[in-house]
Amino acid sequence: MLRHPLASPETGLSHFTDSAAGAERAGTLRVLSLSGSSVCLQRPCVVRVGTTENLEPMRKSLSLAAVLLGLPSCVLAHEGALLLGQQLITASRTGTSPVSIASSSLITRDDIERQQAGSVPELLQRLAGVSVTSNGGRGKSTSVSIRGTSDKHVLVLIDGIRVGSATSGSAALQSIPVEQIERIEVVRGPRSSLYGSEAMGGVIQIFTRRGGGDGFKPYFSAGAGSRSSYSGSAGVAGGQGNGWFNLGVASESTDGINARAYRSSAPGAFEPDADRYRELSAQLRAGYRFDNGLELDGSWLQSENHSDFDSRSSSGASGRNAYSDGSLQALSGRARFAPLASWDVTLQAGHSEDLGDNFQDGRFYSRFDTRRDSASWQNDFHVGEAQLLTLGMDYQQDRIDSSDSYVEDSRYNRGYFIQYQAAFGRHGVQAGLRRDKDEFFGSHDTGSLGYSFELSEALTLTAAYGTAYRAPTFNDLYYPASAYTAGNPEVKPEESESYELGIRGSHGWGEWSVNAYENRIEDLIVWAGSSPMRPENVDVARIRGIETRVATVLAGWDLAANLTFMDPQDRSKANHGHLLQRRAKRQFNLDLDRQFGAVGLGASLYAASERFDKASNAPDTRMPGYALLDLRGEYRLDDAWRLQAKLANLFDREYETTQTYEQPGRALYFTVRYQAL
Repeated sequence: MLRHPLASPETGLSHFTDSAAGAERAGTLRVLSLSGSSVCLQRPCVVRVGTTENLEPMRKSLSLAAVLLGLPSCVLAHEGALLLGQQLITASRTGTSPVSIASSSLITRDDIERQQAGSVPELLQRLAGVSVTSNGGRGKSTSVSIRGTSDKHVLVLIDGIRVGSATSGSAALQSIPVEQIERIEVVRGPRSSLYGSEAMGGVIQIFTRRGGGDGFKPYFSAGAGSRSSYSGSAGVAGGQGNGWFNLGVASESTDGINARAYRSSAPGAFEPDADRYRELSAQLRAGYRFDNGLELDGSWLQSENHSDFDSRSSSGASGRNAYSDGSLQALSGRARFAPLASWDVTLQAGHSEDLGDNFQDGRFYSRFDTRRDSASWQNDFHVGEAQLLTLGMDYQQDRIDSSDSYVEDSRYNRGYFIQYQAAFGRHGVQAGLRRDKDEFFGSHDTGSLGYSFELSEALTLTAAYGTAYRAPTFNDLYYPASAYTAGNPEVKPEESESYELGIRGSHGWGEWSVNAYENRIEDLIVWAGSSPMRPENVDVARIRGIETRVATVLAGWDLAANLTFMDPQDRSKANHGHLLQRRAKRQFNLDLDRQFGAVGLGASLYAASERFDKASNAPDTRMPGYALLDLRGEYRLDDAWRLQAKLANLFDREYETTQTYEQPGRALYFTVRYQAL
């Protein structure tokens, strides 16, 4: 195995066999992966292995098992099979990795445009093991769960920088603009041994758009649809020599739907209006590679949003015309260099903000702002053939500013981690340890161990174990005391222990995977009691699940499907054996796409079983299962211009993911896109 001289998190290049290096061939190439990604290279084209271009399609060989496209392999829909040289970064924090053990998914820019997705939660819901709940339509408060854990158990990164609210503990994924995204990586399972707090259920990392190539390449999109929905984006990408950049702006607006349904138990709370959403964003990302190997890059993303919501009191006397003005920002700077041939150093510093002002009854109501500064120092040592040792340190400081008075308004955390990855013949190992030192509750240790075994050239068996934790939020610890609620400075971190077993296959007809897991979470923080309600470490949860995924080409159609079976049990004394709140036991996704010359057609089916809005699982809190079917199509005027159309929720299905909060019905959207070649 050789290490690519340009291997890095940005090129996506990892290890490759020298026997394939330099091969080239002209042809038409379409690649389909388990993530649903489909990449077409139109004839004539030249693709080369061992360069920053796409790998050469090998008609008669499936031997490139060491390189990946986000998943174990990918399927060549025309003339055999191919594995691409792009590897997920988030699962190991390294741009090169000799093994692939974690259950991961990749959403590319092509996927975003092909699915014509309007939001990040809409994209994530298509993945195995991921579920989404929201308080109404577009832009409303949304929770994303991985493997049955809560949204507070999911770590969210933008270009390597942690984002989210230090008071609520959640990230506003609904406010991250899809038009500013290059790709999304999702890792299922605990990753606290690499990232620290919050990575109990998994990690979602969003990479903003990145330029490349020579010259300037402008792009833009404009869309319109149901409920007075309008969107637009414009930008320019490109580069010169060893430099690259991307600059873009985007906007979105919709009149939306009435977020909350009529409740016979509280008729005075009904507010029959359309709850609008507005969003304006800008993004800049640039980098340069010097001749001595030093790489510098930076990114900036800013998103401003306005969202109406229903918050009227039961009597109807207060909470009228409620809305929030929010701001999300992520700023990152990074340097990479190699002091020695076998030693890579990455230095990164970042700043993120999650700001929110709330209004109701025609006046200011509350403010909750989070500002977070972070820094990391990571060292990757290539200690032998197909062996990588990583040593690193993270620093993070959270500061909050609120209209309410908190006893504490800042805290810091230091994390120290070590990871070892190696491939020995047919065996692969990934092991990690981390110690976090939090200003509030002291030290916390986590660890992970993963193993893979190649049963054959087509089959790989994986096993993994990991521990994780979540630090209490500022609300959990120090929420200002009142007659109704109060924080609890004595609350402890939540802890989890997870086991996983998987098998995956790559064949001439396609690829598949099956992963089974169990995650046990202890000391769950629950707000309980009354006068006032306070957080306590009282609950235990045990979540078991099986995730199955398959990707193939059937009768000319690119097919990607996943099926999730889950048993998310509450193990607390009061609700032992009940389903955890708002978790479905079964989920199914199916994506179909096909190209007919200049015309592309596609469909997406999503189905979920029943769920309960309350931990008691009382009959009156049951939300029935549902299925949604979306249709889409596009017409390529030429290589640069596309016309797109999407019909969402074809059968106008009424459903809820949070009780009493409505979801959008049937809607039609049109988009025109331009991308200079």
